[in-house]
Amino acid sequence: MGQDAVSEVAELLLTSVSSIAFTGAGISTASGIPDFRGPNGLWKKYSPELATIDYFEKDPKGFWEFYSLRMRGLFKAEPNKAHYALAELERLGLIKYVITQNIDGLHQKAGSRNVLELHGTMRKSYCTSCFKYYDSSEVLEMIDKGENPPKCSCGGVLRPDVVLFGEPVKEINTAIQIAYDSDLVLVLGSSLTVYPANVIPQVVKERGGKLVIINTDETPLDPVADVVVKVPVEEVLPKIVDKIKSGLG
Repeated sequence: MGQDAVSEVAELLLTSVSSIAFTGAGISTASGIPDFRGPNGLWKKYSPELATIDYFEKDPKGFWEFYSLRMRGLFKAEPNKAHYALAELERLGLIKYVITQNIDGLHQKAGSRNVLELHGTMRKSYCTSCFKYYDSSEVLEMIDKGENPPKCSCGGVLRPDVVLFGEPVKEINTAIQIAYDSDLVLVLGSSLTVYPANVIPQVVKERGGKLVIINTDETPLDPVADVVVKVPVEEVLPKIVDKIKSGLG
């Protein structure tokens, strides 16, 4: 990756009026969280069926055996340089929103404030009967004590506050409206293959905005992007921030 790409992205961010970031699993791999479809992806080890609403309803015990493992892995993870760099761009006023497909909460942990979680969050769980919310750490404690599936005080079965396969995406209309009002989208670590989330960058581009894609693999939108950088996001995003801050300084 040359300095030209870093300078170009920095210039686009500095000259935009309303930029957003759209993030996928690739921004969190450096935090030790596997992506889904890569060589070491989650779906190489487990069947995606384990993350469906049908499986949860059919076998909540088996569902929680899988999801409790995922939760423990996510809760151990810490933000990496990419998360902190993105939070810094927001602090500088150059990113208005972070729209994420991730459920790990690492953007907020790094300091990002305006985060829209399209697929929910693993940090919370709720009762499928009375909809009371629980911190997911409480739910893990229930499972550790032998209560599987974990249950609410009302007797209802608990589930993580995430979008399972077979369920509608949360906040998609809000995200589309934000994209509609944006003039630049920074795609970070997303394969752009998951619908309807992948509509967000398309909306910005179709409205005449700029599209920057930083992802190690090709994406379906590479041919129409203004800048494509095939370098791990945790390597390139801090350099872009440094470039911007040196320019501002």
